[in-house]
Order: sequence, then C-alpha cells, then structure tokens
Amino acid sequence: MKRITLLFAAMLLVVSTGFAGERTSAETWTWSVNAGRLTHCLELSSSQYDDVAMACEYFSNKLLKAARSKDESSRSTLVRKAVMGNLKLMKSALDKEQYRKYVTLLNLTLHNKGLDVYLD
Repeated sequence: MKRITLLFAAMLLVVSTGFAGERTSAETWTWSVNAGRLTHCLELSSSQYDDVAMACEYFSNKLLKAARSKDESSRSTLVRKAVMGNLKLMKSALDKEQYRKYVTLLNLTLHNKGLDVYLD
C-alpha cells in the first residue's frame, strides 16, 4: 500500500510539472490549459470532456483578463475570482476523486506560476 501511495505521489508530481512550466511573475505569465492532458490525467469520460474543455476556455479567458489588469490588487482579485469560478465549473463536471486530483494539480500549477491562490 505504501508503494502505491508513493507511486501515485510521484506520478502526480511528474504530471504537475508538465502543467506548470516555469515560474514567472504575475505580469508576464500566460495560461493555456491542455484539455487533452487533463483528459488523460483525470481519466475523463467523453461526456465530461466538453464540460471540462468549456471550463478550461472560461478559465483561460478570465486569467488573460486578470493579466491585463494594471492594478496589482485588482489583478489578485480577478485571479482569485477566475480560480473560484473555474473550480465551481469543474466541481459540477467531475466526480469527487477527479475533482480532488484537479484541485491538487491546480494548486501546484498556480504555485509554480507564482500565483499563490490558496484553495481549500
């Protein structure tokens, strides 16, 4: 059981670094979500794929809007709203285990991008 847990943790780390890219400042980051990679990682069904792809597009658009914001506090607020909106959409599209994996990946990715938005 311990081996399985360690293997899962290692796999999650490898996958999260693939999503994360390199760490950048809030002014220069870009965001694109590869729904195909999420499909593989979260083992999405064909009916879930459309909902997840739409949520990813929504998230990308909201983060782009946040990146264009001139005010740092406004940018932070817009990023947090984008993340929370994305989580709401993903929670309705994914089952409990898939959602847990997604939140973990999102936390790691945001941290690696330098956008520390703390999620519950």
